[in-house]
Amino acid sequence: MKKLWMVYVLLIGIFLVYVLNYKLQADAADPWETAGLRGNIEDKYVMVTFQSGIDYWKSVLKGFEDAAEELNVSVEYHGSTQHDANEQMTVLEQMIAKKPAGIAISAVNSELLTATINKAVDSGIPVVLFDSGAPDSKAYSFLGTNNYNAGVEAARKMAQLTGGKGEVAIITTPEQHNHQERTDGFSVTIRSEFPEMKLVAIKDGRGDQVASREAAQQLVAEYPKLTGIFATESNGGIGVAEAVETKQGAGSLLKIISFDTDKGTLDLVKEGRIAATMAQGTWNMGYWSLTELFHLHRDLDEDPAAYANNKPIPVPDTVDTGIDVVTRANVDNYYAK
Repeated sequence: MKKLWMVYVLLIGIFLVYVLNYKLQADAADPWETAGLRGNIEDKYVMVTFQSGIDYWKSVLKGFEDAAEELNVSVEYHGSTQHDANEQMTVLEQMIAKKPAGIAISAVNSELLTATINKAVDSGIPVVLFDSGAPDSKAYSFLGTNNYNAGVEAARKMAQLTGGKGEVAIITTPEQHNHQERTDGFSVTIRSEFPEMKLVAIKDGRGDQVASREAAQQLVAEYPKLTGIFATESNGGIGVAEAVETKQGAGSLLKIISFDTDKGTLDLVKEGRIAATMAQGTWNMGYWSLTELFHLHRDLDEDPAAYANNKPIPVPDTVDTGIDVVTRANVDNYYAK
């Protein structure tokens, strides 16, 4: 009986040791594995844009905020009020001084912003670019539309609208990298795929509705046989529509293709004054920008030299956030719900 009792005591002891060891292992387990990706609400991530008050950024910021809520971190939104690289540079310098957990920026001018972006990275702040890149900078990733391909799609849509014939023009923002890519994609495609079409002019709309309207008025006056205008951003598209209607009337046959899905542009598509617009994956830009910054900050926080000596980076160099062609047939699907 005594031996049996000792066996019971031994078994109970082994069980208690097992339970204690299990508890210690559970306490030491990586919280990322047990609780999922959860950060610290005190970690602040910053989004920096230009023309900060325009509707275009609302969907991008919503994606940024949605990711922050899932990851339990904080976000702030800042930007230059105008289409001004020097003003945006000043805003970015102010953000660097605050030492945020990460910065997502859309660069109004890739060349002028590169040095300041590099300063942020060199100071240990992870930076990703979205919408408009700075390819020569040290930013870890670019998330946005494949703008060259978007220009290709716009050219093919223009050819469909015009029967593959006639004179066309572009109104763009030359110093902005993403707009130049759209311009290049459109230009090369018109020249290489549609021999009966001719690109007669490329004008600077400065990202401004009034300047784009004036540029379009000049085009219509200089090229009376013009059959189409591609505007590489939404303010330009609205300005072009105003110019064409003033010059040629509401029933003009000149086809306008614009960019983005702000309400003003969508209304003009619905009315038939703009033939088509290119819809970008703006929410994706914001959501995945924050997600990438979160991973970068986590690694750098644990090991400041995490990406030195060509160590692999846990985010892709480039993320294509997609493009759709919006026409009168599907425009209702793109209004904000």
